[in-house]
Amino acid sequence: MLDAPAHAMIPEKLTTEEAIALFDRLTPAAAEDMIGRWRGAAVNTAHPMDGLLEASYWYGKAFRDADDVDPLIHKAPLWGEMRLNPALLPVRLVTHLPLRDPLLSLSFPLLAPLFRTGRSRARLRVIDFRGRPHAAMLYDNKPINDVFARLGPDEMLGWMDFKGMERPYFFRLIRETSRR
Repeated sequence: MLDAPAHAMIPEKLTTEEAIALFDRLTPAAAEDMIGRWRGAAVNTAHPMDGLLEASYWYGKAFRDADDVDPLIHKAPLWGEMRLNPALLPVRLVTHLPLRDPLLSLSFPLLAPLFRTGRSRARLRVIDFRGRPHAAMLYDNKPINDVFARLGPDEMLGWMDFKGMERPYFFRLIRETSRR
């Protein structure tokens, strides 16, 4: 299994099949690897959700412990940093809107306070995924699991496993401060 610096590992654009093959080559993340605050980054696989998180000013995730996880931290103009409640977000609908990214970039700062939360909205668990134990973030009120594999000690590849989604959505997480 591979656990090497990510910078040379993820090309600017991948096919879904290439991203799956990369994920399968990586070392699964352990739950304790995930504790901390992470900055999110896109992995472009031409998925229908590509660009959605960026257009909504997604910043990243925070894992304080196994039962205290912020799955969606955004930094929106007008409001700054805020934690969002994924249960209130119409992900499937927004994914298919025409002109989604420009509309979302313009409307999100105005609508973001409606989705704000002060509570944890996910949990961290180890699940059997593709035949191996992986750290996974389980959303409290959405049929979504984000499963993690190690790109390096402070960088993870995330696989969004969303019930009913035809193919996985991939993203990266980069630890804000090193644990070393």
